[in-house]
Amino acid sequence: MTPQQAMEMVQDALLQVAPEADLQAVPPDADFRDLLELDSLDFLAYVEILSEAGGRRIEEDDYPKVTTMAGATAFIIADRG
Repeated sequence: MTPQQAMEMVQDALLQVAPEADLQAVPPDADFRDLLELDSLDFLAYVEILSEAGGRRIEEDDYPKVTTMAGATAFIIADRG
């Protein structure tokens, strides 16, 4: 999987829980939970969608790794490595 494909997977998951989000305005290393005004249920839905798309359960200990675009992309790529 390329970094671009992983980033698209992250963006698709975010857009499913926050369809009006302007993802281009989110810096790669910014915690998008506050920027996109995701509550805890939205974030859990995002994690579930990303888990299903990536084919691997994301454990609660890994949540901090998937709260930024760059972090989530790196997490997906590392999992595929």
